[in-house]
Amino acid sequence: MLLEPRSGRLAAWGNALLAGIASPDDAALGIVGEDTVHRVEGVPGETGPVGLTLALGRLRGLGVTGFRVALPAPGHPLGLSGPPEFNARALEAEEAVVCSGAAFGLVPEVYEVGPAGDVHTEVTWHCLTVREAPPADVPSLGEAERELAEALRDATAMLSRLDVAGSGPVAEAAIDAYRARVEGGGGELLAPGYPPRAVRVLELAQRVGLLISVAYENGHGGAVSASEIAARGEALRPVERVARRAQVAAYNAWVEERERGV
Repeated sequence: MLLEPRSGRLAAWGNALLAGIASPDDAALGIVGEDTVHRVEGVPGETGPVGLTLALGRLRGLGVTGFRVALPAPGHPLGLSGPPEFNARALEAEEAVVCSGAAFGLVPEVYEVGPAGDVHTEVTWHCLTVREAPPADVPSLGEAERELAEALRDATAMLSRLDVAGSGPVAEAAIDAYRARVEGGGGELLAPGYPPRAVRVLELAQRVGLLISVAYENGHGGAVSASEIAARGEALRPVERVARRAQVAAYNAWVEERERGV
């Protein structure tokens, strides 16, 4: 699963911009992250791709009041509201941003450019029309936090039983890097303006996501038969779903609180 989806960065920093907490330049830097450049295609009133600052300003002028995240997976249209064409593109990308206040959505398309040894990542966001309806299957922060606590306990026990939790140098390096980032404050999980509970839920969701990634990427561990491998997949899928739901709840917390007048 996506530990730090680009849609999350766009929604978080876009919301900070709309709230007047972040400047356009700071918001653009936060969204781009470690990528080289982001452009937005299909912005109403523009004939071609434009930069993030212009695109976000144009969307605000068109009535956008907030940005939500969608992290769909096959059979689980998490955070989406349609139409089918937008949902299909979001499912292919495994993420999207859905605007509040105006019927627009943004789906990223990622490119790697440059010669071997000097590859850069560029992103084009496609601005499309969406259906104005409640997003699918998004929990509250409280629900997400309760689900995550159970999921983390179950995932840890299950991975230990299957002899994959923290096993192998690749898994250990991934876990060490994540711990160093969290403990050392290496980068903000969310943009300024988000409630502390959202930060806490997102951090826990990413921890669960890391365990899932370790399980998927670290071979078959103790699962040596086809039935055991299938059992692992069956055990991981609901945990992964919980983690994705929690990520969406955390990234969407700014919009949810604003709409409740908090």
